[in-house]
Amino acid sequence: MRQKIEFTSSGNTLAGLLERPKEHIKAVVLFAHCFTCGKDIAAASRISRALVKQNYAVLRFDFTGLGNSDGDFANTNFSSNLDDLRAASDYLRESLFAPQILIGHSLGGAAVIAVANQIPEVKAVVTIGAPANAEHVTHNFAAHIEQISQCGEAQVQLGKRTFNIKKQFLEDLNEQSQKQSVIKNKALLIMHSPIDDVVSIEQAESIYVNAKHPKSFISLDDADHLLTRSTDAEYAATAITGWVDKYIVPHPAPNAQKVLHGELVVREKDHKFTLSVYSDSHSWLADEPIKVGGKNLGPDPYEHLLAALGTCTVMTMRMYANRKGLPVEDIKITLTHQKNYHDDCENCDSKNNYTEEITRHIEIKGPIDDAQRQKLLAIADKCPVHKTLHNTVQVKTQLLI
Repeated sequence: MRQKIEFTSSGNTLAGLLERPKEHIKAVVLFAHCFTCGKDIAAASRISRALVKQNYAVLRFDFTGLGNSDGDFANTNFSSNLDDLRAASDYLRESLFAPQILIGHSLGGAAVIAVANQIPEVKAVVTIGAPANAEHVTHNFAAHIEQISQCGEAQVQLGKRTFNIKKQFLEDLNEQSQKQSVIKNKALLIMHSPIDDVVSIEQAESIYVNAKHPKSFISLDDADHLLTRSTDAEYAATAITGWVDKYIVPHPAPNAQKVLHGELVVREKDHKFTLSVYSDSHSWLADEPIKVGGKNLGPDPYEHLLAALGTCTVMTMRMYANRKGLPVEDIKITLTHQKNYHDDCENCDSKNNYTEEITRHIEIKGPIDDAQRQKLLAIADKCPVHKTLHNTVQVKTQLLI
């Protein structure tokens, strides 16, 4: 399924194309195209289609001032490209799922490396024919750099089109190149052709040497820089899907049965600890940590319990603060659960010699006085989940045949 979408970045409306599989979405990919290209370049289109066949959803879009997106290209730069990628990520997070995979072609590769740490859901980053730093792109108009520096701008022929390049573009590239972008806690795949005559293979070597593990390199053999042959683009997509499966957290398949509002359905996923959890409008995974035999693909049962109390508490406090017009900037709650064992326990029931304790550490930021803080603390105990935990709860279990 192909869907034309629009989202806003720095006041400009950007045009994108979201391609989704017919079946459930395994994970979402955000694709950054090459310098002055656009979302509809053949390589981006072919790679996207191949990924969709493997149940990945892919968003590719035109950067500000290019293709069908608003804005003036002359006023853009590498930093604005990063802004556009963050805006695209926000759009996906709100409308579908946040991207777990970033793919960048040529200068787009440098961009996804630079922005990866700012998108927390990203698990893996892929570069295709990417330079080690953004400033490398200036070789495309090296003959005009002196004119741009002296006159402030110049008309530059790139491919079959003419672009107005301003001095601020060069200055931004220089500033960005001074920042050594190192991806943290994310996997990196570098794909490059040894005969690439636009971005040399030495650039890929530099990226690899400076990157932290886990990192991988796949040669694109005799492919050209733009992957103009369909077989090269399809090979790249096949290699990406085979590599990335190890690092992503697949989204659960949609529930076959309808879940009514107020109900929650839990189903097995791997006949061990990994479970799919469904509400009427959401789905997620539950699991156990690796140290006890799980895969750690989702929160464990007690983390779900703490999440229920924590989220309910913050919501209740926020509702009160908003209703009273209190200048509360942020509420943060850290929760823990433990069992306290006792030899002689007055509060223990007849079967157990322990009590269970949940501790909430509440931080409230904002210019409010002590009386207001104490009132908010009292409101925390009015959270409905807190009341449920303090009530006598009967769990009724029925076996369906």
